[in-house]
Amino acid sequence: MSEELVVLDTVAGRVEGEILLSYLRANGLECMLSQEGAASAYGISVGRMARVEILCPVSQEHAARVLIDQYYGAQTLGKT
Repeated sequence: MSEELVVLDTVAGRVEGEILLSYLRANGLECMLSQEGAASAYGISVGRMARVEILCPVSQEHAARVLIDQYYGAQTLGKT
């Protein structure tokens, strides 16, 4: 990706980031994950170091935000 990237969301860990990344890619978007180097190297999965950013090109930001809203909306459907 040579285009400028924007942060779409920050999630609590690598697993959640991979799930969201897969969802966005399945819908045709070019996204990637970014995590602090030490957290990735040492496998830190709790606290601030575990945060993972979901990035996408500026040109796909609107479509990605719509999909993220749908993703989080679907997660809350079954909860009371």
